[in-house]
Amino acid sequence: MTAPLDGIVVLDMTHVLAGPFAATQLADFGALVIKVERPGSGDDTRAFPPFKDGESAYFAALNHGKRSIALDLKAEGDRAVFERLLARADIVLENFRPGAMEGLGYGWADLHERFPSLIYGAVSGFGHTGPEAGKPAYDMVVQARGGVMSITGEEGGPPVRVGASIGDIVAGMYLVQGVIAALYARDRSGQGAKIDISMLDAQIAIQEHALAITTATGTPPGPTGARHPTITPFSTFRAADGFFVIAAGNDAIFARLCDALGQPDLAGDPRFATNAARCENVHILKRLIETETLSLPRAHWIATLEAHGVPTGRVQDMAEALADPQVLARNMVLPIAAAPGRPAFVAAGNPVKMTGLAEPAARAPAPTLDGDRAWVLDWLAGRETRTPDAP
Repeated sequence: MTAPLDGIVVLDMTHVLAGPFAATQLADFGALVIKVERPGSGDDTRAFPPFKDGESAYFAALNHGKRSIALDLKAEGDRAVFERLLARADIVLENFRPGAMEGLGYGWADLHERFPSLIYGAVSGFGHTGPEAGKPAYDMVVQARGGVMSITGEEGGPPVRVGASIGDIVAGMYLVQGVIAALYARDRSGQGAKIDISMLDAQIAIQEHALAITTATGTPPGPTGARHPTITPFSTFRAADGFFVIAAGNDAIFARLCDALGQPDLAGDPRFATNAARCENVHILKRLIETETLSLPRAHWIATLEAHGVPTGRVQDMAEALADPQVLARNMVLPIAAAPGRPAFVAAGNPVKMTGLAEPAARAPAPTLDGDRAWVLDWLAGRETRTPDAP
């Protein structure tokens, strides 16, 4: 089988999270990704814990299957190598502060004039335009600025950062979408394009209910804990041995929930007969549901609710999620093949399941810093035609 991006060459100049995440997704689709790193230290995440045998598990999870070459883009010899790479590349990705690439002579305008078919993907905190384009940002900054923290946490409590780094991850996803769209457009026009992704923009784009509530009512929503702001019951509930979730997304499911709880009359109670009424009486309804659910363990309630067609599931920690039979059946937990003398790590599988896209049994190792210099130079010289070795 031929992967969708087989033959596509990506120069990954990114570091930390948003950009490397995007480049790894492109590698999952079959692209050859050459990671261009700073000499000496490389990607910052090489120094991020946790470590195993002196290597970063964080770096390995985000950069498996890539090649690495260290280049000083202010040194004449390394610039010459980089320009040979540009001539072979389809895509270049960077997440420097806006203006940094221009300072090196490799901004979009310069590259597009010299390599008109090259696709240029950039991700930054605030994008390449606007009054704050030059400011640096991390995940927490854009979660705060974009409103996400204002709706996260317990009702009446302080703002809370989402546990996963969604400021980076979502921006990386949008970068991949833009790159693939640009590849499609290039097939018709022959011209590359610049994709300018702002982490702040991405946070605005993912807040469907908060945006709708604010613009329709004039009042921004606050945090509601685990419950949905406009659907009830749609939250966590306590059983005798821990938490589980109930997602009754419409009146018919709510009626089935009431039957499963042995309280069929609740569905006809005026306080709960419609979703609007349930939202007004959300705290009363939660107490009534937990009066039943606290008496028995989660396994009982999950089995009972599923038998009645009510969406539910236990609240799992990461260790439980990684051992979940459904997750494992979908090939979402993969070993990173250990190179000789190097530690073995684990990475997530590719969530995009596509006919013709092979499901690997393991991830290829993450590269050592500058560990592929000889391979890259041979490849540029035409002496090396193999793609990175499959695990």
